[in-house]
Amino acid sequence: MATVDLPTPPATARASPKPGAGASSTSPASATTIPKPYEVPKINILNRFIDEPRELNVVVIGAGLAGILAGILLPKKVPGIKLTIYEKNADVAGTWFENIYPGVRCDVPAHVYQSTFEPNTQWTEEFAQGPEILEYWKGLSRKYDLYKFLKLSQRVDALDWDPATSQWLINVHDLKSETSRVERADFVLTAIGRFNAWKLPNYPGINDFKGLLRHTSNWDPTFDVTGKKVAVIGNGASGIQLVANIQKRVKQLDHYARNNTWVAASFAGHETSIEPKVIPKELRESFKDPEVYLKYRKEMEQTYFRGFQGWLKGSEINDQAKETFTQLAKTRLASKPELFEKIIPDFSPHCRRLTPGPGYFEALSQPNVEYIQTHIKRFTETGIETVDGQTRDVDAIFCATGANSDMAPPFPIRSGGSDLSYDWSHGGTYGFPYAYMGVASPGFPNLLFIHGPSASGRSGTVPHNVENQITFFAKILRKVSREGIKTITPSRKATDDFVAYNDAFFETTVLSENCSSWYNGGVPGGRIHGLWPGSATHLTVVQKDPRWEDWEYEYLSDSGNRFAWYFGNGSTRVEADPQSDITPYLTAGEPDLRSVHENWWVIP
Repeated sequence: MATVDLPTPPATARASPKPGAGASSTSPASATTIPKPYEVPKINILNRFIDEPRELNVVVIGAGLAGILAGILLPKKVPGIKLTIYEKNADVAGTWFENIYPGVRCDVPAHVYQSTFEPNTQWTEEFAQGPEILEYWKGLSRKYDLYKFLKLSQRVDALDWDPATSQWLINVHDLKSETSRVERADFVLTAIGRFNAWKLPNYPGINDFKGLLRHTSNWDPTFDVTGKKVAVIGNGASGIQLVANIQKRVKQLDHYARNNTWVAASFAGHETSIEPKVIPKELRESFKDPEVYLKYRKEMEQTYFRGFQGWLKGSEINDQAKETFTQLAKTRLASKPELFEKIIPDFSPHCRRLTPGPGYFEALSQPNVEYIQTHIKRFTETGIETVDGQTRDVDAIFCATGANSDMAPPFPIRSGGSDLSYDWSHGGTYGFPYAYMGVASPGFPNLLFIHGPSASGRSGTVPHNVENQITFFAKILRKVSREGIKTITPSRKATDDFVAYNDAFFETTVLSENCSSWYNGGVPGGRIHGLWPGSATHLTVVQKDPRWEDWEYEYLSDSGNRFAWYFGNGSTRVEADPQSDITPYLTAGEPDLRSVHENWWVIP
């Protein structure tokens, strides 16, 4: 290699200061100025280990599916949690405890309506009836000792944030003793259900009716419909199931259906039936082989994660669904073709939640059923009068009119002069559930919503979604208990950004069409708040890693220093224990480098 002679850099000349130009008349000692150090507030070191989380007093409101899963998972995922679950009913399971009307069943296969970690291989019917579903969730509660956390027949009437103690004051009413008391909690997680606050319609004269008046969620099991003249108001899931199941027993059935709706034969290709679809004994026997059952379960469940495209505007899947459902209605209403135009809506399938309706069209076609779309004017002592002046007398009126669809809490939740039960209601401050990713709301610290607004994707399964959301909340609770955080609240900017994305996304879907549904709070064409703006798998990715930068914090330390309580004395308890495994990261076998110290890549 040839060498190259580099030029020698010139010597740097340093000029002597001229008299009066930079020269100092002071002594050399006084010429040296020590800069003032950058000062920060002094703090005290706390004598605690960083791996000793503080105890968190956590309250869950509700023991339906979401509350049960929270009661099972949170104690396993959040060290130091002190958990209490308040449930207004006398036992667990929410919807499945309350709804006992004839024909109540799940409209998706039972094998996808169960926890991911505790499958029941021995469901007796493909679409399980209410009692079997109820027993499944009660069985989970017994197996995982959930009852030790439960306070049954305890109704929460109000939540008030106490800024002096950074705790929630919980007004609890004991339904057995009819007494009230106030409890405290560091965190509250609401698991009150989307359709739990059922209500009777507010028609004039409703209290004048002398016959049996019931909401389907408050069914009277002692009343026999056989040979009776009855009215069913509403054509949502409950109304469709009820009509199909009592039509053959009643003398006359008046079915009041204000809205047109699409009725499907199935969800994800699993066709329902008015008759029980019993799972063959030999198939159930084969499920005792874990590998056989896992294959069956995965094949079934994945179909519910792949239906996302069907609710996008202009999608071929949606067009095909419209054609299929239209032909289904024509075929099953052949004996009463005049009903076809009354039932088929002018909006796309999926604008409202699809309802598989086995036996529904067949029931409507029978001579003892009258399908009535004329609006109700009032109730009379003996029946219902419509706005055209016609009165129809009945022995019983069953209201399948759903629940409060605006998702506003059924009791006051107050903080800083605001009340979510008002703010979220129609005509309130926001008029819709103003929430960050559906899980929390600005100005309401330490309050989280399980399966609340925007909580689930249009695809996927409910149990999987709820379990993932609870896992997301467990990460929040662990961070709070581990890092000495006193309060955590989503920022308003992050919430506004989420709402803006939510609105823009749903404009691309058929859900934004002019239909009334619980997706939009019963406001045709209104803002969608009942679903996540994306697919179920999309939501799983989002919830995998919380965006901590979207939250605002207050700290336990008197100084407000974020590290004072968290870092403690600079060491861990595990290293002080000579019997502990302090190198759990060392394992045998070939490593999957993606999962070294993490498993970020597992989706969903």
